[in-house]
Amino acid sequence: MTSRTVTLLDVARTAGVSKSTASDALQGSGRVAEATRDRVRAVAEELGYRPNSAARRLRRSSTGAIGLHLPQTATRLDYYMNLAFGAVARAQEDGFDVVLLAPASTMGGAGGAGGAGGATGPGGASGPVASRVDGLLVIDPEVGDSAVPGLLDAGVPVVTGERYLGPTAAPTGAVICDNAASLTALLDHVTDRGARRPAVLAPAGTSAWATALRATAASWGQEHGVDVALRAVPFAATPGEAEETTLALLRADPAVDAVICAPDGAAPGVLRAAATLGRTVGTTASDRTDSAASDRTDSTAASDRTGEEPSTPGPGPHPRTPLLVASCVDGTATRSAEPPVTAVDLRPAAYGRACAELLCDILAGRTPPDTVRRHAWALETRASTTAGPA
Repeated sequence: MTSRTVTLLDVARTAGVSKSTASDALQGSGRVAEATRDRVRAVAEELGYRPNSAARRLRRSSTGAIGLHLPQTATRLDYYMNLAFGAVARAQEDGFDVVLLAPASTMGGAGGAGGAGGATGPGGASGPVASRVDGLLVIDPEVGDSAVPGLLDAGVPVVTGERYLGPTAAPTGAVICDNAASLTALLDHVTDRGARRPAVLAPAGTSAWATALRATAASWGQEHGVDVALRAVPFAATPGEAEETTLALLRADPAVDAVICAPDGAAPGVLRAAATLGRTVGTTASDRTDSAASDRTDSTAASDRTGEEPSTPGPGPHPRTPLLVASCVDGTATRSAEPPVTAVDLRPAAYGRACAELLCDILAGRTPPDTVRRHAWALETRASTTAGPA
């Protein structure tokens, strides 16, 4: 059969089943015994069968596309752009185009990126979305996003990147990160490096990511007996907003010796605030001990000159005490900062691939609905928490 295209009928005859059974087995649909399904798939692979995607779409009234909904602030964040590229690459492997659902279109406005205008209205008008795509990817859905309920009720399979915490229809599947574990790793890291008064610039909003970070900062502090200074910043805070918040934080609470900044790309603002206040970024536990010893020596020397008793250091850090800086999201801004910033690498391109892969698997019947998959992250330690002052 190498001289012509292998057809579905060839697969059916070789496997000893009907054409409809072969079709159901390959698409993961219908009531086909598992052994039969495996045999048909093995035959198809052996013969080199490639389904006619155009004909398959006509039979299923398929559009050959999946929709991608991102947070409204996504267009200026590296994280979401890398995630989108990963999703597109994986979807194309299954023959799907990706339609970006712009905020205007998903809220019922006319037009949007990719031409998917008028997707849903406030009441969840599912028809327009369902007629344009075979499935949906909804990334970091927020309870406050009025488009999300309609997308979840659009009548097509929906995979969310992170859980949706709102009171509406559950997605068909989800890919999640352990955001509590990633912030815990950062807090553990800075305390291992000598921090005693960490602060977290946590995102406002109602996404699962933002909610988990705020809750983890509080629970970690209670568990370790440490008062974690928690400050709210916008979900997509700019470096300027992070700088302003950090300046206010350090001026009001100079004992803070580590700042963990959550939003993507905002950490350079924390570095600028530290520079403004004369706080060197980066230290180790030994550096802190040496600094304290130096303070005691300076105090003793001063008392020898004046004949007064040496003063007792106050609860706050000496102005020369370095500041640790870390980020909950890695990216160009953290890698290229001076010094480079310790961060959690959420592997956004791989995350986008994982979301698209789960949706493709559900659409093809390879994976049942209600599947939840986990995505791994990695802690990248850099000079902002590991290098002592020069």
